[in-house]
Amino acid sequence: MIDTLKIFEDLKEDIAPSAAKKIAETIGRVFAELRDTVIKEEFAELRKIVAELAQAQKRSEERLDRLERVVAELAEAQKRTEQRLEELAQAQKKTEQRLEELAQAQRKTEQRLEELTQAQKKTEQRLEQLSQAQRKTEEELRALIGEHKKTREQLGGLTHTVGYVLEDRAYKGLPTLLARDFNVEITEPIKRDFIELSPNVYEELNIIGRGRREGRSVVILGECKTQLKKADIDAFLKRVRRLEKAFSEERILVAVTYQASPPVRAYASEKGVKLYFSYEMPL
Repeated sequence: MIDTLKIFEDLKEDIAPSAAKKIAETIGRVFAELRDTVIKEEFAELRKIVAELAQAQKRSEERLDRLERVVAELAEAQKRTEQRLEELAQAQKKTEQRLEELAQAQRKTEQRLEELTQAQKKTEQRLEQLSQAQRKTEEELRALIGEHKKTREQLGGLTHTVGYVLEDRAYKGLPTLLARDFNVEITEPIKRDFIELSPNVYEELNIIGRGRREGRSVVILGECKTQLKKADIDAFLKRVRRLEKAFSEERILVAVTYQASPPVRAYASEKGVKLYFSYEMPL
């Protein structure tokens, strides 16, 4: 009688109890069927085969366990991969959103640049218009300056003409006025002349003449201006001081004008300059 329980106990140490039980039961049935025909050697061979089957079953279960672990690891790796893919998808979504924002900003920048370009063109056009207007203004100004120069020349000529007329009247009228006011008898005609201060250095005077008063020689020095001012009196007195060495005679200082304000009249009197007006001169 074969001990199936013993077989079961031996097998369950190496394989799963359910498999060991099934093998033990199978061996028991086989043994019962072959009990009268299977010899001892055959039974040993059968026992060897059963052991090999048990080992094969064990290796299969081990491979199955390893396979389950690998599958579990692959499943976990797949889970991590899917999680990483989801993170990448979210990052890609954010990247695309950022790219869209940058694209919109770029479009706004290009639009602003176009606006600035148009504004620059308008500014350049305006500057060109202003430049043309400036050139036209400069041309008109040069023309005006030329006309003004001509006007000044004409006015200067007219002023000189008026001044020369006043001087001519003074030369005729002063002898009588000086005789009246200073008891002077003119001995040399009153005129415009140059006085030599040093070799080739001359001082021009509008009015210069000589005479006698009470037996003494006098020199008449004067200024002739259409409209006399204090500055004219000061300039005349400076010329007189430069001429001090040229005259040893007593000096009589006069000024002839068409017009002088009351302050100028008072200033002339204060400085010792006798003032005569055109209306006192003969025409």
